[in-house]
Order: sequence, then structure tokens, then C-alpha cells
Amino acid sequence: MNGKLRLGIPKGSLQDATIDLFKHAGYKITTSSRSYFPSIDDPEIECMLIRAQEMARYVESGVLDAGITGHDWVVENDADVLELCELQYAKATLNKVRWVLAARAGGPIKSVWDLEGRTVATEVVHTAARYLERHGVNARVEYSYGATEVKVPHLADAIIEITETGSSLRANNLEIIDTVLETATMFIANRTACEDQAKKSKIDRLIMLLQGALEARTRVMVMLNVRREELESVLAALPPNKTPTISSLVDSEWVDVLVVMRKSVVRDLIPELKDRGARGIVELPLNKFIA
Repeated sequence: MNGKLRLGIPKGSLQDATIDLFKHAGYKITTSSRSYFPSIDDPEIECMLIRAQEMARYVESGVLDAGITGHDWVVENDADVLELCELQYAKATLNKVRWVLAARAGGPIKSVWDLEGRTVATEVVHTAARYLERHGVNARVEYSYGATEVKVPHLADAIIEITETGSSLRANNLEIIDTVLETATMFIANRTACEDQAKKSKIDRLIMLLQGALEARTRVMVMLNVRREELESVLAALPPNKTPTISSLVDSEWVDVLVVMRKSVVRDLIPELKDRGARGIVELPLNKFIA
């Protein structure tokens, strides 16, 4: 590999969740309040803390080989980078994370065309400008430094703000008019870095481990013992397409069954397995699951 893989870790709201994800993927990242260069226990990787809003620019320019940021910031910066995979690890729900156009509930703005000649406040200025241009609307776009929801109606006529559940918007008497952009956390890479075979291989392996750590969050390993004569009944209770590992025990009348399954089914499944003759049932968490 031509030098270390220079990896951007998002500083701010995603920082702790990202470091925790890397921990479950097998990497220990140690940060210091005095440094923007965290240490990582992999001699082939060099980390740097960068705000998610700026990550795509530094990856595009080659300052970083790869990084983690939102698809929205790739779009906002119009960055020419490769979005290699989505990493869903910082969401509160299964809802889509969206940048939405919102205005005062029951107010005069019912559609994007009602913004003609009005003011829109947002953090994604370029995205907002392109959105308005696509709809042929001439409105003023102002950068918002925070607390965007409270700017309507006194400081702006509408806002373009990120939301997952919409609860903060509703709490500020705002209603969603339109979706401007759907976004997700992405692993991005520099195009030139991906032409380096060694760096691309390192990136692919890193992504595999990160995705494996994410998959493991939705699964558990279940171990149990069952008499051979009741094995068929126990296997019939398992979710479809599951191929458990079956091992003989010292007592030839019993076998050990090991299977990985989704957390969502385990609560109801364990009592049924017990009723079908399973004994010594153990549920274990996973760090990684790679199919």
C-alpha cells in the first residue's frame, strides 16, 4: 500500500457512535481533546477528525483517502467522490432521514411555489438553491447557524431542515411542505485512492468489518441442548432458511444446537423451543455477523 490509508472520522454528533462501531468491528480508536488525530490500533490506517459537513471536500481533494459522512453533505459540496456503502448506525428509528421544506402550520406557504420572493433559512444553502432553481422559484436563501426551527415566521418565511421523525418541527408549530433530499450515513472514498489496489483492498476489508458489526446488532446466537428424538420438532420451530450447527454430546441421546437469528424473533421463539424439548438455552450477543 502506498502509505497509510488516511481515514476521516466525523467529528461532532456522529463521533462517539462511529468510534463505537469501529470498536465492534475490531478497531480501537482513542481520541484526545487536544488532537484532531486519534490513534487507531491498525498501523495501516491514519485517522483524522473532520466535521461531517467538510468530509466530502477533503476526500475529493485527496487530503483523505476515505471517510464517513452523510450523503447530504456529498450533495451539498457537489463532491466528486465514491459513495461505497451505507452505514445505518446513528438513527433513532427506521424512518428515512430527510431534509424537508417546512413552514408555519396553517400559514400562507403551502407549496414550494409560494416561496417566490420570500426568505428560506437552512444549513444546506447550495442544496436549497438548486432545489428552488429546479422549481423555477426565486427566493432568498440564508445560511442558518443553528436553531433553524425557531426562525419562522420572524426571521424567515420557511426553512429547509433535517428531520427523522418530524417531532421537533411539530413542536415549533411547523408543517412539512416537501422533501428536498433523503440522506444516510455513507462510507465515501477518493477516486484516485480506489485505483491503488492495496488501498482499495484495505477499504473493502474495512467496510466488510463495519457492515458485519452493524449486522450483528440485529442478531444473536442461540445455543441449546435437545434430545435426538425431539430434534426434528425443535428444528421445525426455527425461522425459515436457518441452517443450525448440530453437534453430538458426551451423552449420545442429546445434541447441541447452535443458530444465529434476528433479535426480533427470539423473545417469542425461546418459550416455544422450551415447550418442544430444548434445554440449557443460552442467548449470546454478537460483535460481527458476516454472511
